[in-house]
This record gives sequence, C-alpha cells and structure tokens, in this order.
Amino acid sequence: MPVQIPDDSDFNSFREQCETLEGWTVHYNKAGVTVWCRDQQESKTVQKLKASVFCKDVTAETLYDVLHDTSYRKKWDSNMIDTYDIGKLTVNADVGYYSWRCPSPLKNRDFITLRSWLPLGGDYMIINYSVKHPKYPQKKDYVRGVSVQTGYLIKSNGVNSTLYYLTQVDPKGSLPKWVVNKVSQFVAPKAMKKIYKACLKYPEWKRKHDPHLKPWLYPEQNTLPSINPAELSLQHADSLENIDESGLSEEKGHISDEEDSYSKES
Repeated sequence: MPVQIPDDSDFNSFREQCETLEGWTVHYNKAGVTVWCRDQQESKTVQKLKASVFCKDVTAETLYDVLHDTSYRKKWDSNMIDTYDIGKLTVNADVGYYSWRCPSPLKNRDFITLRSWLPLGGDYMIINYSVKHPKYPQKKDYVRGVSVQTGYLIKSNGVNSTLYYLTQVDPKGSLPKWVVNKVSQFVAPKAMKKIYKACLKYPEWKRKHDPHLKPWLYPEQNTLPSINPAELSLQHADSLENIDESGLSEEKGHISDEEDSYSKES
C-alpha cells in the first residue's frame, strides 16, 4: 500500500484525540503528569495510550526543538540505541530510524517511520507512522516494531507549555498484548518526566552545539537526500515475523519489579 503524507485532516484528527476525554480512562495522575488509556479490550489488542505533562518554565518552542533535535536526544534518551534521519519527503516530512533497548530476555526493537510536523501559531504537532524502506529491511538482531500512530501535541501557555503524547505501537515479538499494555502504562509517566527535564537543560546545551542549526524550522538547512514516496510502503504489523522470546515468566517478574521501583520513585 502506498504511503500518504499527512494532511490537515490527519493533524486535526490527531489534535482532537489528544484533547478529548470521551472514551479515555485515567490510569495515572500525579505531579503534573496524566496518563489515559483508550477504552477497549486490553488483552486482545495493543491499546491506544496518551499522556500529558505540564512543563513549567519551558516554552512550546523549546519543547518543539527538543523533540526534533536528534543530536540532543542521544544525550537524554537512555533507552535509545540509535536514531538518524534517512531522507526528506517534503519541507515538513521525513523518514527516520530509531532503535531502543529492551530489558532481558527481550530482543531490542527498531522502527522505520514517516514523520511529519506542523507549526500552528504558538502550538505544534509532530506525528509518525511506520513505513517500509527497501534499503532498511528488518535487522537480524532486532525485532521490527510498528508504530500504528504516534505523535506529540505541544500547547503554548506563555513561558509554560503542555505536552501531549499519543501512541499506538505494536512491538511485535511474542509478548502477550496485556504485557505490552501493562508496561506502557507505567513507562509513560517516567518518559514524560524525562522529556520535561531534558527541556529544562536544552537551551544551555544548544548554545554550545550548533545554536543556529534547526532544519525543522529552516528547511534550507536540511541536507538530507530526497525520497520519492513511491519507494515507501505502509508497514503492517501482521507482515512481520513474531520472533520467539523465551523467558516471559521472567519478564512478568521483571515487570512487577519495575512497577514496584516506579511506585517508590514517584
């Protein structure tokens, strides 16, 4: 299936999902962070999850820069193994690679995604979904995950801002869906807090690292090779192999340990 670069209707739909409360259940609400899950059968499907964090003393512009800046991400995203941009489709759409570290006994995951972004006055949106690129097939030592839809809505409030994160991702492998959903619910608050902390440190870091280089704001700075959308196709979860990951009983214990440590930390 050919890919479609998101248009205004896609961004409007995404924004509506971030802002509406109907059909969503709160699973976490503490210290400025809220996590909701979409009402559905959690055990059979990968749930849609969203989170928000109030970012005091962080402008919407800074948040937008942090989420775009792959060089800075390598400084604060400890779960990331690697990330890089592959090529550009338009002035506000590109294709990129991201891999992240999973706890043993699970294999690490990676993704190829089409990402698009849209500034809206003082607010911003960034959305992505998984695609197949002929030069970046599934790797031997990784499980190729699938982002059905993932993105951010940044809402400005003067010197402060609010970040919304919405995602539906299938990490593939042999993990039961309930495990995926359980992990997502307690990882999300930590991830939102980590982004907020990264934003507080970004202005100082950026002043020392190519302060004027922001190709997401200035397209003329973008030196990525152009990609023809016809080269890409939609990545369906059911087209990827479910790689066997033994030791799920251990993983259940690991999840419980993670939850305990998180509840103490929070």
